[in-house]
Amino acid sequence: MDYPVDISILIPSYNERESLPELLSWIHRTLDPDNKSYEIIIIDDGSDDGTWEAVKELAAADGCIRAIQFRRNYGKSAALFCGFKAARGRVVVTMDADLQDSPEEIPEMYRMVVEDGWDVVSGWKQHRQDNKLTKNLPSKLYNATARRITGIKLHDMNCGLKAYRNEVVKNIEVYGEMHRYIPYLAKNAGFTRITEKPVHHQKRKYGKSKFGMDRFVNGFLDLLSLWFLSTFGRKPMHFFGYTGIFMFVVGFIMTVWIIAAKLVHQAHGQYFRAVTDQPLFYLALLAVILGVMLFLAGFVCEMISRTSSDRNSYNVKDSISL
Repeated sequence: MDYPVDISILIPSYNERESLPELLSWIHRTLDPDNKSYEIIIIDDGSDDGTWEAVKELAAADGCIRAIQFRRNYGKSAALFCGFKAARGRVVVTMDADLQDSPEEIPEMYRMVVEDGWDVVSGWKQHRQDNKLTKNLPSKLYNATARRITGIKLHDMNCGLKAYRNEVVKNIEVYGEMHRYIPYLAKNAGFTRITEKPVHHQKRKYGKSKFGMDRFVNGFLDLLSLWFLSTFGRKPMHFFGYTGIFMFVVGFIMTVWIIAAKLVHQAHGQYFRAVTDQPLFYLALLAVILGVMLFLAGFVCEMISRTSSDRNSYNVKDSISL
């Protein structure tokens, strides 16, 4: 397949007016001697510091720049989604606008995709320049959890500097705050050749970080959601049905055991407690009720899944006409 340019560089930007001119100059110094065609797509995510005015000035003087402006701040995932749709390059590179990602990593990442055949090359900030207490330690825990759940052995899944084969970004949907898990989305779409490259990380030069500590909690919840959808999204009854049956059977057995024990003690003239006086009976009853509810929830989810418009949407790698 022929592509208009070799590299598409996507730069989501939110209140990064000061950083953009320096970043674009850095990109040109790095890529111009490399004799590769490229485009720079800037997505202004509802900035209110004059970022869009700066982008228009830069675009007027630079034919490589394309830009998208949101009416309000939608988040990084929305910016990447629109950038992926607009990208025309053979390799699509994403990077942050805050000058913490080095454009000098792009040529090697491009080579790894084109020559080595990787679908995704993720940056790995081995030596982070962030606060160790608020960024480094939570990041290590987050990435360890992500590796465990996704099965993808990346040290820094949330690194903004990544390179993708064009087919990858055209076959995944980034939404909510799922930009943290694009390698996992790619894996679920069938692009399993995923690797990482150690990259240079720099201290933020202008402004301040747009992400707080809540991103780690949100990230963990998003990871669980993504795992559940990728595992049971097309077969919800397999989760709710099995769980419901298990709880129903456990509750039913407990109920039968309590009643049988009471009857045996009563038949032998021994002391016994009324069934309704035993806390275990109510736990058994709760398990039975929850089991029935989960089973019914599985039916409802299965009906929704059956009527979904994309229930038979699959990524086709190649075909031969007969």
